[in-house]
Amino acid sequence: MNFQAIEHCGQTLWLLPDKAIYWPARHALLIADVHIGKAASYRALHQPVPRGTTEATLARLDALLAAYHCEQLIVLGDFLHARTARAPATLAKVQLWREQHQNLRIVLIRGNHDRNAGDPPASLDVDVMDEPWILQPFALQHEPLPHPTNPVLAGHVHPVFVLRGKARQRLLLPCFLIDEQVSLLPAFGEFTGGWEITPASTSQVYLAGAGRVWPL
Repeated sequence: MNFQAIEHCGQTLWLLPDKAIYWPARHALLIADVHIGKAASYRALHQPVPRGTTEATLARLDALLAAYHCEQLIVLGDFLHARTARAPATLAKVQLWREQHQNLRIVLIRGNHDRNAGDPPASLDVDVMDEPWILQPFALQHEPLPHPTNPVLAGHVHPVFVLRGKARQRLLLPCFLIDEQVSLLPAFGEFTGGWEITPASTSQVYLAGAGRVWPL
């Protein structure tokens, strides 16, 4: 799998095309904004939305865990979308997936949607942390706010960047934004949307698409 290796705050990080970071020194896979059950939550409000998004998200996660030596999965917030995401059928799919990865430590840093949805069921064996969780040298957070002592890796924003062509073409791509103070991961979930970023001069943007990652 193609990835972009970067050096950031003294650590080697692999930016993966499937909107995740692999941290080799920690044997850790980092993702943000999974939003399990979001489509089910919309259907509960009688909104026409696609089906199969939970299965697709978990299948992509399976592929990453198979491709990289992962001892822990770190979720930077918003694992479940809402209380309506706790529908038995949705949780049964996640439970089956968890049983296939029993030796994997899963850490969730609570995000705003997690506070609404509630912590994952105990049967999923997820270590739930309030932000920030310090895993040197980083402060792992959901909210993209500076930390007084540590560089931050965060989610929440669902960053995307727009490439514009001469004939008014627009291509919207998920992206990583890497900065000395606060860096952002793209949203991992299938049904999440995105927020167009305007990077600062101190930031480096890496686009993810077409099975690769490349610097802007």
